[in-house]
Amino acid sequence: MSTEPSQPVRRITVPQIRARKGGAPIVSLTSYHAHTAAIVDRHAEIILVGDSLGMVMHGMETTVGVPLDLMLMHGRAVVRGTKRALVVVDMPFGSYEESPSIAFRNAATVMKETGCGAVKLEGGARMGETIRFLTERGIPVMAHIGLTPQSSHVMGGFKTQGRDEDTWHLHEEDARVVAEAGAFSVVLEGMVEPLAARITAQCPIPTIGIGASPACDGQILVLEDMLGLSPRPPKFVKVYGRLGDMIEEAVKAYAEDVRARTFPTEDQVYR
Repeated sequence: MSTEPSQPVRRITVPQIRARKGGAPIVSLTSYHAHTAAIVDRHAEIILVGDSLGMVMHGMETTVGVPLDLMLMHGRAVVRGTKRALVVVDMPFGSYEESPSIAFRNAATVMKETGCGAVKLEGGARMGETIRFLTERGIPVMAHIGLTPQSSHVMGGFKTQGRDEDTWHLHEEDARVVAEAGAFSVVLEGMVEPLAARITAQCPIPTIGIGASPACDGQILVLEDMLGLSPRPPKFVKVYGRLGDMIEEAVKAYAEDVRARTFPTEDQVYR
């Protein structure tokens, strides 16, 4: 019987993710607290602490109202609950757009206070200068193009991108600029499949699809959507569980037991 100590679990690094371009698909999911993060950590290479937490956890209508402090709180929880996955924290609306220097200050706060391995920010060519500024100063950046939820008010809602083929060159340019600026990967969201596949073929860094293409180098979903906890999951979500129904049944059974005085029983009290 071997008495050699087991090797410590090492976190997946940004260079390892970058090296997965064109290789085995990258599994990514969101998580917002330690308990679910510990489960996801055993199966995913990337865990995103997404600003979608504003909608799925705090009842906001969009992600625009999410403050930096909320991202820090949830980011710390996810890092504490994980050992293996690369944890990426979203930069919320208003924390990085004003200037590269302000973006660096806030991104550095996120990195230092959460212990995450990278940050994510929305925007393509317009954010090229900021992405370069951050990466040159030691902050790994995941980019995000296509449907960018923080810009939903400008876009007129959550609209699929690339339906007009005349706009494809704009999205291709976004991907080119963020890659050249130093992003280690790029999320393609809400994008018609042929365009997402084309960008993936052209882009030198891994593409992570959400409502995009199976040709992407990886996929990501919001955990609550794929677990059946969201009331109206988007079209691109495959629901892998029905936890909402399970929770409903459990709460209903508990309420009935309390009202019937059948809980607690002798097994649940101290003598």
